[in-house]
Amino acid sequence: MTAAAVRTPGTDAPRGSWAERSRLLGAWNSVVTSYYVMASTTTLLVVVGLVFVLSSSSVESLAAGDSPYAVFLNQAQYALIGLPVLLVASRLPVRLYKAVAWPALAVAVAFQMLVFVPGLGMGEGGNMNWVRIGGFTAQPSEAVKLALALWLGVVLARKLPLLHEWQHAVVPAVPVAGLAIGTVLLGHDLGTAMVMVLLVAGAMFVAGVPLRIFGAAAVLAGVGVAFLTIGSDNRMTRISSWLSGSCDVTNECYQTLHGGWGLATGGFGGLGLGESREKWSYLPAAHNDFIFAILGEELGLVGTLLVLVLFALLAAAMIRVIRRHEDPFVKITTAAICTWIIGQALINIAVVIGLAPVIGVPLPLVSAGGSALIMTMAALGVVISFARSEPGAPEALAARAGVVRRSLAVIGRTRG
Repeated sequence: MTAAAVRTPGTDAPRGSWAERSRLLGAWNSVVTSYYVMASTTTLLVVVGLVFVLSSSSVESLAAGDSPYAVFLNQAQYALIGLPVLLVASRLPVRLYKAVAWPALAVAVAFQMLVFVPGLGMGEGGNMNWVRIGGFTAQPSEAVKLALALWLGVVLARKLPLLHEWQHAVVPAVPVAGLAIGTVLLGHDLGTAMVMVLLVAGAMFVAGVPLRIFGAAAVLAGVGVAFLTIGSDNRMTRISSWLSGSCDVTNECYQTLHGGWGLATGGFGGLGLGESREKWSYLPAAHNDFIFAILGEELGLVGTLLVLVLFALLAAAMIRVIRRHEDPFVKITTAAICTWIIGQALINIAVVIGLAPVIGVPLPLVSAGGSALIMTMAALGVVISFARSEPGAPEALAARAGVVRRSLAVIGRTRG
């Protein structure tokens, strides 16, 4: 039998034929493709994250006198909390998201301000990022991201016919977004603030804000980042060590160097799951900011490409929602969430492979961290809800649900 005669199960067309290509293209153009691609890629990324949180944190947990499963069990609990949050968010109607956008942003910003309340706010590494209430610790800036995305969707969609005028393009979006970002900067979390700037840029770009405004905003943002960087010895040290070819490998360059060694050691196929050497107290933040290095060490180039493909599919599905949906609010909010999650992933990976200085942002859905995981799953639940309301999608999903119910009924009668 020749290669041309090999057939794909479920079709009479030879593999690689035009008929099969047309079938695959038709499947991608299905009205429910965005929904299924987003649901499946989100699930896979969460599973990958749980596996590598376990692998990368077990040694450090043992060294601290805890169970090797301590960090993993915490992350699994957060995933179990995030799952119903995602499911509920994916079922809520678009009109409800529009209704809660303003109060959600107000509550999220007020929550963020609690990090400065003595006895509630907590810091690490010079950043005031967390709030601890009654034994529960949360990172409010993650909630601010989602609330800001929804708020921008409502405001920019309402002002859509006027956005060609700079006054309407800037007010109130930029001042309010600047206030939200400013509350994060007050806690010295420049990495999260940069991700939020990407979120705002994505929303305004899809809304149709003129490019000249983006040029002016880019200049102002560059000046602001430079000012904040120059004013911090820690940030200046990170940038100078990144640019230097001969920095102290036992201090400033230590983390980046060991992250690169982990990726290099992994080669094409990796050392094998659980076989990382860098996680043996060599690589700091191995289970959160630098988890991509452990993944590359254990699964090699194949594993890192798999994660990149999953994020690419997630981005393609969200872009598909933007292109297909008719509601400007959905388009703008989806763009904000897409640039947040995909932009943050690219920043994290760039840091690990040495293309950017150490910034301190986790890899979405993969790195350890409860607030980040839950709020990212909630944001993706929002976009899945939007995908469910694409033109033709509600009818298609209802019809498929009916087919499943009828099939289960037939199986039940057969067994009886």
